[in-house]
Amino acid sequence: MSAGPSRSWPRAVAVAALLAVTAGCGGDAEPAPTAEASSAEPSVIRVNPLPDGETHTHAPGEGHATPLGDGTTPAAGGYRLADVRLDARPGRPGEVSFRVLDRDGRPVTEYVEEQTKLLHLYVVRTDLTDFRHLHPVLADDGTWTARVDLAAGGSHRVLAELTPADAGRPVALGVTVAVPGRSASDPGEDGPVDGGDGVLTAEVADGGEVGPDGRLALVVAAEGGAAVQLGSYLGTSAHLTGFRTEGGQFVHVHPYGEPEPTDAGTRLTFHTTFTEPGDYRLFLQVRVEGFLHTLPVTAEVTSPRS
Repeated sequence: MSAGPSRSWPRAVAVAALLAVTAGCGGDAEPAPTAEASSAEPSVIRVNPLPDGETHTHAPGEGHATPLGDGTTPAAGGYRLADVRLDARPGRPGEVSFRVLDRDGRPVTEYVEEQTKLLHLYVVRTDLTDFRHLHPVLADDGTWTARVDLAAGGSHRVLAELTPADAGRPVALGVTVAVPGRSASDPGEDGPVDGGDGVLTAEVADGGEVGPDGRLALVVAAEGGAAVQLGSYLGTSAHLTGFRTEGGQFVHVHPYGEPEPTDAGTRLTFHTTFTEPGDYRLFLQVRVEGFLHTLPVTAEVTSPRS
């Protein structure tokens, strides 16, 4: 993770329109990792000891401050999402663009990298049946632009996760945009479905708990429950984001430790900072054999045990 701001390299950021991977094909616009990149052992950062004396460890980029904002409002922490346009139609490529303004109304053009990118953009249908994770390009005037493909019309949230150079912590900003086409309220609309993408499956092994130092475990498996070898995606073993089903609050959690092969599949443990109990619709992204898979799963987050 970069230690400071950048102006020049955002022009080289690839536009990634993230599509769910079907059997035998798919992926994102980023190149598949090399064997060297996938097998490299990350160094470990040690932070404050846990109450029982154990050491809480994260690989680089896995320990982060709680964001300003939860992605349900366009403004938080003195920053504002502005000039949002989602020019898209179901079934054909479109474009999403926006700017981030500071408290003085000036476009923000200097950012700190978060998981190898200056900004992560999510376009999510508000009924949580469709999810896109994009990495847009930044222009000199502060406008971010990305290509996007949507599966259906209706109400969508455009959510930007970013770290301005002078903010000191991440910011999550979001607005709701109407997309022409079949709406979420149309009869016969399918609700969110857990499981996988036809190639891999994901299940909750251990649910999350409200608190600043929680754990959530998911198991990813191939056909028959076989463990899988995970490649690197955005500098780590997995990317996990989600939304509270009641209220839509955005969460972004980070891998804790290394993936663990088990008889039921590959177990991934995440460090969590949930602030509200309830059901969370999560989108797990992993790379296997060069293909990027997006796996939806719903987890119940409970209040701390007394």
